[in-house]
Amino acid sequence: MVAIQQQTVKEFLEVLSSKQPVPGGGGASALAGAMGTALGLMVGNLTVGKKKYAQVEASVVSLMERLTGMQGEMMELADEDARVFAPLAAAYGLPTGTDEEKAHKANVMEANLLAASLVPVKVMELAVESLGILKELEEKGSVMAVSDVGVAVQFARTAVTGAVMNVYINTKSMTDRGKAKEINDRAAAALAQGTMLADEIYGRVLNRLKGNESV
Repeated sequence: MVAIQQQTVKEFLEVLSSKQPVPGGGGASALAGAMGTALGLMVGNLTVGKKKYAQVEASVVSLMERLTGMQGEMMELADEDARVFAPLAAAYGLPTGTDEEKAHKANVMEANLLAASLVPVKVMELAVESLGILKELEEKGSVMAVSDVGVAVQFARTAVTGAVMNVYINTKSMTDRGKAKEINDRAAAALAQGTMLADEIYGRVLNRLKGNESV
């Protein structure tokens, strides 16, 4: 499997379109989060160095440093999603002819379901964190790039609302219902916070673009 970070956009889309099990929705959600950070960085680059924004430059530079780190993490998570899914897919085909084989398959499945649930939770929580930064960029960044903040927010929102699907589809099959609930609770909290924050920022951007609020 070629790492997503080593593929061209065209290559990634071709593989995503195919019947191969990975990349799938999880990797695409993480990549959406990375796209959001990239657009946030563009807003920062259009702000830094401009006399008009000298008072907020240090703050914007700090935000950009954080976004750069998040972008790298999102790309790693996109590849990690594929890495953890492969053994889970293989586990479904394990034999169950004897009690020992059934027990072995159950143990392998549980471990891989847990791993496959934790990656999208991390994607969600990272996307929520990026939304906090995008909120600051909407307030401090160049007015010429406010629409790009809005697009970035929608990418981050997609990372949240997309990744949650991968959480739930895996946790519902876990035997350890206590651990499954713990992960589901993390996902639910990130979903609620992320969608609320994204809708708030996006609404502000729309109002500014429509002239309902001074830009």
